[in-house]
Amino acid sequence: MDSGNWSQVTEFIILGFPHLQGIQTYLFVLLLLIYLTTVLGNLLVFLVVRLDSRLHTPMYHFVSILSLLELGYTAATIPKMLSNLLREEKTISFSGCLLQIYFFHSLGATECYLLTAMAYDRYLAICQPLHYSTRMTPALCAKVTVGCWLGGLAGPVAEISLVSRLPFCGPNCIQHIFCDFPPVLSLACTDTSINVLVDFVINSCKILATFLLILSSYVQIIRTVLRIPSAAGKKKAFSTCASHLTVVLIFYGSILFMYVRLKKSYSLDYDRALAVIYSVLTPFLNPFIYSLRNKDIKEAVKRQLRRSGIL
Repeated sequence: MDSGNWSQVTEFIILGFPHLQGIQTYLFVLLLLIYLTTVLGNLLVFLVVRLDSRLHTPMYHFVSILSLLELGYTAATIPKMLSNLLREEKTISFSGCLLQIYFFHSLGATECYLLTAMAYDRYLAICQPLHYSTRMTPALCAKVTVGCWLGGLAGPVAEISLVSRLPFCGPNCIQHIFCDFPPVLSLACTDTSINVLVDFVINSCKILATFLLILSSYVQIIRTVLRIPSAAGKKKAFSTCASHLTVVLIFYGSILFMYVRLKKSYSLDYDRALAVIYSVLTPFLNPFIYSLRNKDIKEAVKRQLRRSGIL
């Protein structure tokens, strides 16, 4: 195609769930309730951990950072999704689309690194308890946290740079519930095999590497726990890992199928369903997983409520 005949796209239309057009209002109410619960739940966990001195340990430090991360992660996509459910023109500017992709992927990468750090923390606590306090120091926790954030924020820069140089001449309808690399690449007016390959390599290294590190940590943890003679000791050791492992399985179970693949042709409904899991349901479930299953956080919430005079 002659590049001189191209008309550069300045905005995209996000189609969302086109088969559910008749229930947009109900979807808006449901998504709004989920989003408010996600914000309040993660904010509660973050504040409780920060305000209660008994929770000032490496494990809960990482839990609080994960809750803070989920606030930004959901803010990158859900407010725009809510807006589109109420609008006839579900548009987003080209630059706005790239920004949404950047923040969604950078915060997602940060979560991968943070979940890996949390797995290492549990590995040290269970497999090397005598060295735990000397190795997992507050200084190391701070450095690991900063490293996770910096690594995540730098992650999608190369992919965004490549996408920003592609010509988009129409159509401009994104077959997804928010801007993301695969559906946007499918709209480019040129060959995107290099972009797909770069996307695959980066995501494979980032997602598979962190997932394998988490799995290796839990292999060592399980081996150590199985050597504990008492059933009560085994239960206590496993209980400290159950919440984290649950979050890992839900989060990685969806993003592995979504991003670690080379082909561009895929089921649109399949990808929309996966996107709902890792962008909406996982952040929504995290505060429940970490609070309802965690005695320390439940007791800390009660203490804060008593101090405030609510209880």
